[in-house]
Order: sequence, then structure tokens, then C-alpha cells
Amino acid sequence: MTLIIDVARLCLWFALLSLLFVPIERLFALHPSRVWRKEVWTDIGYYFLSSLIPNLLLILPTALLAWAAHAVMPAALHEAMGSLPFWVRLPVVLVVGEVGFYWGHRWSHEIPFLWRFHAIHHSAEHIDWLVNTRAHPVDMVFTRLCGLVPLYVLGLAQVAPGNVDVAPIALVLIGTVWGFFIHANVRWRLGWFEALVATPAFHHWHHTNDGYRDRNYAALLPWLDRVFGTHHLPKAWPPEYGIDAEMPAGLHRQLVEPLRRGVPAGEGVRV
Repeated sequence: MTLIIDVARLCLWFALLSLLFVPIERLFALHPSRVWRKEVWTDIGYYFLSSLIPNLLLILPTALLAWAAHAVMPAALHEAMGSLPFWVRLPVVLVVGEVGFYWGHRWSHEIPFLWRFHAIHHSAEHIDWLVNTRAHPVDMVFTRLCGLVPLYVLGLAQVAPGNVDVAPIALVLIGTVWGFFIHANVRWRLGWFEALVATPAFHHWHHTNDGYRDRNYAALLPWLDRVFGTHHLPKAWPPEYGIDAEMPAGLHRQLVEPLRRGVPAGEGVRV
């Protein structure tokens, strides 16, 4: 019954997202494209898979992480962080979680084994809102854990019997919703706002397949890329998207591909 409710909820959200992004991408398209483009059914499959599987896979490691953090870190630190008002703690959670996500995302490009899984996301040669969820479950679990680890270690994510801490949930939800926007196939440039928050132009350059690839790892805060020396946002748009290596077509083949023996771990890796 729970699975049926979750699938129904995802169907509703898919309908709402489609009603929002499909007209916008038709009116303000950066690259002309059909709604039922090539691989759209594969990406729809990823939408449901990426919304259901990673959450299940994260239950155990998140519980272990919370237990380890409370066992190792000073109780006074967790109490101090837990006593902060939510409106103070939330922006701190967003910044700290984004730093963790930045490095998890960057490692997914720089470590050959992790790139095997992350390459699926970058294999898209056309970028639009639906590409946001094109990701292998292993890739999603790893990057989310990288964002959650510093939160639990610093006590910004609280665990208490009978109490659900909405701060880490808010981090994941905000990142997911914003992820649809920054992948959108729109030609908008947002001026000074682009220095504060990730935008489609900023993230499209992350998907480029030219000499400026391996930039713009942040999902929400582009100034982190300035801090760590990976920022790139010219006035132009990327000339092409995708990866050098070939990616098999179809959801099931892409899910198995990173696990196949004989596939060079560094094939297509961006170092």
C-alpha cells in the first residue's frame, strides 16, 4: 500500500512538473526540442527510480551515521545546534550540506570508479528539466551522503525518538526542486542573481563536453565554485553536451553498465 501511495504521489508531481516546465521550455527554449524527444521514456523511468530507490538505500547508512555522530561528537555541540531556531539553522544547513554535496559531486568526476555511475547523468546530449533525475542510484546515494555527513557530525541534523528533523529533509527537497530548474532548457540569463544562486546557464556549463568541462559542481550556491576554483560562467552557452564514452541505450542497460567487468573504470572520466 505504501508503494502504491508513493507511486501515485510521484505521478501527481510528474504531472505538475510537466505542466510547469513543458510550456516554459516551449516558449523560452535554448535548443529547439520535441516534448517526446529521444530517450524521454528512459528519463521518465529514472524519474520514478531516482525518487524511490535512493531513499530506501539511505535508511540504514543514515541511521548508522546519526548513531556514530552522537557517539563520537561532544553532546554539548549537538545540544547547541539543536537549540538554534529553525530559521537560523536552515540557512546553515543549506551552506554546510552544499559544501558536502560539492565535494561529493566533484569526487564523482575525479575518481574513476565513481565516474562510472555519474557518467550516466552526463551522457545526456540534450539538457532539459527531466534530465535532473537521470542518475544511477549508487551515484545519488553517494552524493546525498556527502551532503548529510557534515550535518550529522556537526549536530545540524538532529535525531530524537518520536521527532523528525525537517532540516535535512528540507535540504534534499530544496536541492531536488532546484535541480529541475537548473537543468531546464531555457535561454534565460538572470544577471546579478547568477552570482548568488545556481541557474540554468551555470549548470548547463557543468554539462558541457568541451575544454571547459569539470566546472560548476555546486547545485545551489555557485560562489562555492569560486572559493574552490572551479567556477566558469561566460555570456555564451555551451556548444555541446554529453560524454566521450558511449552509453548504452535503455534504463536497464545503463543501470548495469557501471557494474560490468571489463569496462575501464576511467573510460570517459574527467580529471
